[in-house]
Amino acid sequence: MLQLQRDVSLREFNTFGLPAAARYFVTIDSEAALVAALAMPELAGLPCLVLGGGSNVVLTRDFDGVVLKIAIRARERLSDDAGASYVRGGAGEVWHDFVGWTLAQGCPGLENLALIPGTLGAAPIQNIGAYGLELAERFASLRALDTSAGEFVTLDREACAFGYRDSLFKREPGRYIIVSVTLRLPRPWQAVTGYADVSRTFADAGVEAPSAVQIFEAVADIRRRKLPDPLELGNAGSFFKNPVVDAQTFASLRERFAQIVGYAQPDGTWKVAAGWLIDQCGWRGKSLDTAPAAAVHERQALVLVNRGGANGADIVALAKAVQASVQARFGITLEPEPLML
Repeated sequence: MLQLQRDVSLREFNTFGLPAAARYFVTIDSEAALVAALAMPELAGLPCLVLGGGSNVVLTRDFDGVVLKIAIRARERLSDDAGASYVRGGAGEVWHDFVGWTLAQGCPGLENLALIPGTLGAAPIQNIGAYGLELAERFASLRALDTSAGEFVTLDREACAFGYRDSLFKREPGRYIIVSVTLRLPRPWQAVTGYADVSRTFADAGVEAPSAVQIFEAVADIRRRKLPDPLELGNAGSFFKNPVVDAQTFASLRERFAQIVGYAQPDGTWKVAAGWLIDQCGWRGKSLDTAPAAAVHERQALVLVNRGGANGADIVALAKAVQASVQARFGITLEPEPLML
């Protein structure tokens, strides 16, 4: 039975571990539960916040509305065709666990995205990506409730309008509530090992043709070494997007900063490593004197952390200070990945 809770702490529902409370809170474990929750008279006209794993949000205040905690769990291998295998999962599935399950089903293709925090339903919103792969490259379709039309719809890859850490769902926030995602995993499988950390790992181990499981384990190990565990140190993973600049701008930057780290893109632009920019500004391991509990991680400058006792305002103040430093030195504006609420 659907349970409407009042005045619920959200500290355990965001990976930063930030203090905030929701006026109303409902756990959604099925499509029927979602429809029923939105029909509750107590919630009519109230703002709605959809939470998956809470790994891409900075809570700066209490939420005077309803939080829908998506907990729809399902895993299904659908079908194979000449070019791919198809799998579907509920929006509440833990992303890393779902990736491991696909490998156990003999359906490789997601292994480079191992250990990314969050849920399957949140993955298309951010168009998650890591180590040479983006979700959009493995995406088939999703099912969502279109709250403006009051009906469930199926959206394919084109409709989702994916971009770099971007999608339709970020451009029309609140309109769609994702309930399931279908992924297309190409056959025959081809390893993606071009990313420096991954290729170096296998070169050092003398492995010339790693399996999907080996890539999965290697990526997870790399992430554990470089990134803090949110259960031990509150964080939201990479806090800033890697900025994209045109070729002329990158050439100018490289003249001034010979060691700048950047990656050429197919469209002629360059993606600049935000972590390198922040590192060059001396932020690694540092915090603001006015808010010492919020800090830049000592091993990875792209990650902001809650050392314990930080609130959302502390994280935002630190993020703005980092942005100002990078802007002043490099003339580049860093864009945060998490949603600020």
